[in-house]
Amino acid sequence: MLVKEIIQELEKLAPSAYAEDFDNVGLLTGSPTSQVSGILVTLDTLESVVDEAMENNCNLIVTFHPIIFSGLKKLTGSSYVERAILKAIKNDIAIYAIHTALDNSFEGVNHMMCEQLGLTDRKILIPQPGTIKKLVTFVPKKDAAEVREALFSAGAGSIGNYDHCSFNVIGSGSFRGNAASNPVIGRRGETHYEEEIQVGVSFPKHSEKNILNALFDSHPYEEVAYELTSLENSNQHIGIGMTGLLPEEMEETAFLEQVKKTFGCGCIRHSALRGKPIKKVAVLGGSGSFAINNAIAAGADIFITADLKYHDFFKAEQRLVLADVGHYESEQFTKTLLTTYLKKKFANFAVVLSNTETNPIKYF
Repeated sequence: MLVKEIIQELEKLAPSAYAEDFDNVGLLTGSPTSQVSGILVTLDTLESVVDEAMENNCNLIVTFHPIIFSGLKKLTGSSYVERAILKAIKNDIAIYAIHTALDNSFEGVNHMMCEQLGLTDRKILIPQPGTIKKLVTFVPKKDAAEVREALFSAGAGSIGNYDHCSFNVIGSGSFRGNAASNPVIGRRGETHYEEEIQVGVSFPKHSEKNILNALFDSHPYEEVAYELTSLENSNQHIGIGMTGLLPEEMEETAFLEQVKKTFGCGCIRHSALRGKPIKKVAVLGGSGSFAINNAIAAGADIFITADLKYHDFFKAEQRLVLADVGHYESEQFTKTLLTTYLKKKFANFAVVLSNTETNPIKYF
């Protein structure tokens, strides 16, 4: 098994195309063509985690947080980041970071928070813009079905709970090939008119390369006419944060007690209680203060996230309860998600869940 083959499967769960611009996801150390002896899954890649990988004969670390976040100007071992990177490189250990690509996945970080809380009817809190693209192409009528099927097989034409979606218009296309052309239909130097079908399909932007390859492979023309556009439609399955419903309403303090137990919090910092039952819950793993207004707009009774500052709590304004459960605590189930996913994809391969405690925050 090669590093790049593991990455290909992780891209299916959390395409790096949907990572935030500020982030540093992907292969941070190592070669994509290296053979993999084993995979260690962790939330953070510290020097002690690299040691754990070596002890378990794992030469690929799949980490949630990227150990290299901003640029490194030197590698002298003077910081915990440099020491971890140096040890990984010296011991030929590859590091792959998934971070906000998994934050924006429907089956990612916030999905796991909802799972732990037993929430149903889950929806993305902040859909990521620009994730849906549209392809329009022009195909001879007799070849349209074959081209459509190729596009569908490559991942085009899915809208919510429906697939094989396309729009088709019959019309007349014209073309004239020059002396260097080799037309499939008609003759070079002569204007030809052909009954064609205009086929339109939408697709997720990370599939663009596969979609275009399928188009070129299936289309009969020497030169394929097509148009690509980015849509402003909201994507129901890509974005950060999530909302969900409790099976039954809960009193506020009882729900906070459940949250504290579920996430193993040393404490929960929260805004003033409202004296209203909790039914709709918004979650966002990691630092989520930027999404407070989105949670309010979504009609959430409580917003569970991390890293809220003093003035953030004023934004609740009795419209919901803000609950800070801790950064590590909100994301801790992510490594279990990744381990389970990789074990299913590579059933006969060593995938190890890291036992190293990486939470830098302690409670007294």
